This record gives sequence, structure tokens and C-alpha cells, in this order.
Amino acid sequence: MFQEFSATTRPEDGPKRLARLRAHLAQDGVTGCLVPRADRHQGEYVAACDERLSWLTGFTGSAGFCAVLPDVAGVFVDGRYRVQVKAQVDTGAFTPVDWPETKLEDWLLDHVPGGGVIGYDPWLHSSSEIDRLEVALAKRKISLRPIANPVDAIWTDRPAPPTEPARGYPVEYAGKTSGEKRGEIAALLREEGQRAAVLTLPDSIAWLLNIRGGDLPHLPVTQAFAIIEDDARVTLFTDPAKLKGLGPDPAITVLGWEAFDAALANLAGPVRVDPATAPVRVAQVLEEAGVEIAKAADPCLLPKAKKTPAEIRATTEAHLRDGAAVARFLHWFDTEAPKGNLTEIDCVRSLEAFRAETGALKDISFDTIAGAGAHGAIVHYRVTEETNARVLPGQLFLIDSGGQYEDGTTDITRTLPVGEVGDEEKTAFTQVLQGMIAIHRARFPKGVTGGHLDALARAPLWAAGRDFDHGTGHGVGVYLGVHEGPQRLSRVSTLPLEPGMILSNEPGYYREGTFGIRIENLVVVTEADTPPGGDAHRALLAFETLTWAPIDRRLVVADMLSPAERDWLNSYHEGVARRIGPRLDGAAADWLGQATAPV
Repeated sequence: MFQEFSATTRPEDGPKRLARLRAHLAQDGVTGCLVPRADRHQGEYVAACDERLSWLTGFTGSAGFCAVLPDVAGVFVDGRYRVQVKAQVDTGAFTPVDWPETKLEDWLLDHVPGGGVIGYDPWLHSSSEIDRLEVALAKRKISLRPIANPVDAIWTDRPAPPTEPARGYPVEYAGKTSGEKRGEIAALLREEGQRAAVLTLPDSIAWLLNIRGGDLPHLPVTQAFAIIEDDARVTLFTDPAKLKGLGPDPAITVLGWEAFDAALANLAGPVRVDPATAPVRVAQVLEEAGVEIAKAADPCLLPKAKKTPAEIRATTEAHLRDGAAVARFLHWFDTEAPKGNLTEIDCVRSLEAFRAETGALKDISFDTIAGAGAHGAIVHYRVTEETNARVLPGQLFLIDSGGQYEDGTTDITRTLPVGEVGDEEKTAFTQVLQGMIAIHRARFPKGVTGGHLDALARAPLWAAGRDFDHGTGHGVGVYLGVHEGPQRLSRVSTLPLEPGMILSNEPGYYREGTFGIRIENLVVVTEADTPPGGDAHRALLAFETLTWAPIDRRLVVADMLSPAERDWLNSYHEGVARRIGPRLDGAAADWLGQATAPV
């Protein structure tokens, strides 16, 4: 299996490791230090050798950081992880901090005496983060100091870096050759008066060079840095052995990691650096060498987000294949769960097996979230052998999962009843469904951002005095990251949505200790026709559905739905039957017919 169920951390390990870290910091002459989840690429997924935050604290979430001081160690987590962190860390040693409600700079101002020095690894923090902290902390004469990573100094059994080889990505799926992409990025640099750009995100490099790899769990990339110049030449910095299986390209030079600093120092500026994603060390090297820096977003982010027609065709097929596997799982669950014998791990294994039976599964796109009852309220719950719970009648069961196929990346969540559940659960489920339908049905002018649309998904919950503590949707790649920027459906997003962008649509509701609800489909932004009576000159966009699998009608309070919402749900299920039905047979096909009947 791609997913493992052993617990990778123990709360009881944290205090002794924290004590060793504090002793090391005292030797370094700093008041405290920052321990982020990030690696030098600032991505969501990190290799085992870079799991510093979880090694130190026990917290395994995909976002967060720790601020270690002599008398307190704050573990900062967002709304997705507030329940999880309390179960994974020793709260006698570590203090969970609600973030971003509590900003790191404000917390440090409250806890660090004037004249204190906070150490940080300059490879693990972005320029924008460090610049913001320096300005804020100067109020109390608290300074930041770049230091060698202090966790690495005490992590004696740290795993070795990954060594998986890179492989080419077919142009029939990508829609453009690497040469075409490099030419477009080089033209952008020339247009903006920049001589080169530094790329530090592995998925940007994978997209640009049409390669995929295996260095990170569930993210098919090769860890690397790159410099692309305004003549489309690229220098790639990684372990050269990873690239041996690829054919040579005269426009691409491959060097080892150790050559990166010198290459930066020898560039002619202006050099484009993304202050939000590049390690602050990149800016420090360029500044020390007197190279002019042009602060701007990674030039690959937006082109990567706007999928080509070939990518849309490819991922459409991947989603249909995946939808059939999910339907088989839902039929299996509906048959077995009422017996009361299933566990959460049984369900994860079963769903992965149905995906594997397609013969096309390369990996799962993230560890499956399979939460029975109260575990469903842990937004990013990961079942282990220690937490594995029975799936019992009367419960809700939340399963959020996805597959990595060469032609696409999927992500789908369904909330399922085990037998009969209460009216409260059904009411909340219907409110979540209404929010999801509102996003699916949205038609909006060009220039509208994900921040504008996020409220549509929350309005039914807000009307009932409820909400959820995560964004409504994230960007998704094509055989790349299941969480991809810069596109988002979130109140903090200011980026206008554009055709070709793939996003998740996943409102939810979570009652700690009782149940969790989330329903998720993926959608792609498309151009929309002007409706009768609309302004013909106003360009409109809409969402086209990619995910096709039944939404459990037994949890829907039909009387709560408006006629338009009911029509959407029935039309969606008709589409599921038409697209997925021919891919099933026997009892699963019969079950699908019942599951997609009109409300």
C-alpha cells in the first residue's frame, strides 16, 4: 500500500528533545529559535529528513511551526489542526497557539525580553516572512540571527535525503513541450526587464521541464533549484544522478547542490526572486554579491495554474477512472459498514485497492482521511494503528482521498451515514451541500477572485450560526500537487480566477468530539455564455465539474433545498450515472442506479 498506519511520532519524545534543543541554543548564544514545517523549497510535503517540526514536537500536520524560548515553546497551527495538535504534543512542554489569529511577531513581542536574539535557518524561511518579523521585532530591539539549523545538530538519527530518479512527462498530457514553456517564461523575463529568475519550488521546475520524480510522499517531483535566464537557458541544481535517465538537452545544465551559491553570485541582474516562496538565503547571497533583485512571483506559478486543453482532457479521464473506483468503494461500504465490523483502516485499504485495480494508480495524492464519528471532526485526521476506530451504526463516516495518475490528480470527499443518523447531522449535511451547490452554480465576471466567492459556500451555514475553519477550496495540479497555488477559494485570496484553473469545492462542518461533515468535488474554471438579458460585453466565467461520484441522498433533507438546488443535485447524479455507470458492472452498477435516483 501507499499509505502506512504506524504512528510516526510520540508525545512523550517531545520534552527530552526540547530540553536538548534549549541546551544547544544556549551554546549558540541565542534566546530562542524558530522551527518551521518547511524545507528549503517551502512546500507542503517534506522528505523524512526534513520533518524537523514533527520530530521535535510530535505534531504531524502539513502546516505550522514552533517558536522555542527558554521557558515556553509555542506550536502554531491553523483551524484544521486545533484538535489534532492537542492529541499529538505534550502540552506540558509545548503550548498550542491559534494561528494566524495570533501572529508570530505579536507572540514573540509578548514573550521575548528586549535585546533578545531569535535564531533561524535562512534556508527554511522566506524573505517576506523574515522581513516582516524584523520590522515588527525592532520595536523591542529583538533581533533575528541566521544560524546553522539547531534541530539538525541534535537529530542524531536523521534520515538520508531521497535519491529517486527523475522521469520525463509525456507532452500529450502536458500540452506543451519544455522548450515551449521555457521560451514563454524567458519572454516574460525580457518583457519585465529581468535577466534571470530563481526557481525554488520543485513543482514549478517539474512543470517547466516536463519531468516528474519521487522525492516526496504523494507529490511526484524531484527536489531541485533552478535558474532560468532570459534566453531560455536553465541551470538545474540537484543530485545529478537523479537525471541520468533523461536525455540531454543543450539548453539545460545540471549541477550539484553545492554549486548553487556561486551560480547566484555570478548572475547579472535584475534577478527575479519570489519573496513569498524563495528561502531568504537566496536574497542574502545575491545582496552580498551586489546583484540587483527584482521581487516578483515565481514566473511558473500562473502558467502552471492555467491548464492547457491537453491537461484538461487528460485529467478529465483520470477523474472518470477515479470516480468509478470511488463508486465501487461506496457500494462496498454501503454493503459492509452496517454490519459493524469495519475499522477506519479497513476503509482506507479498501479504497486504495479499488484505485489500484485500475492499473493506472501511481500513488495516492495524500494520506486518506478516514474518520468515523468524532474522528471526522479532525479536519486532517490520519488514522494509525493506535487510533484506528470501529465504524459503528449511527455514526457519520468522512472519507477524503485522492489518487495520483499520470494523466491527473484527484481529490474527493464524501460523508456517509452508517445506518440511520440523527436529524442534526442531516440538517448540517444539507447546509454544507447547499454551500457546495452554490459554488458549482456560480457564474461570475472575469476579475472575480476566490476571496469573493468563498462566502457563497458559507452562507447556508452562517444563516444557522455555523462555519468551518478552512478555505472552501485549493488549487489542484495535473499529476503534481493536490494542493497547488496560487488559485484558491478562500477569503484571503486576492488572485482573479482564470480559465483552466482547477480548484476544490469543499465546504464542511465539524463538531468536536461528535462528528464531521465535508463534501468535495473538483471543478475547472471555464468561460461562460452570457445569460438572456445579461450584458453582452461582460465576459463571464463558471465552473465545470471534474469529480463524478454519488453524494449520499440519505443525508439530504429534501425540504431544505430550493428548486434550483434540487435540480442541480438531480442533474449531477444523472451525470454520475451517465459517465460512471458504463464503467461498472454487476451489483455495483445496480447500486449506482439506486444511489443516483432523483431526490
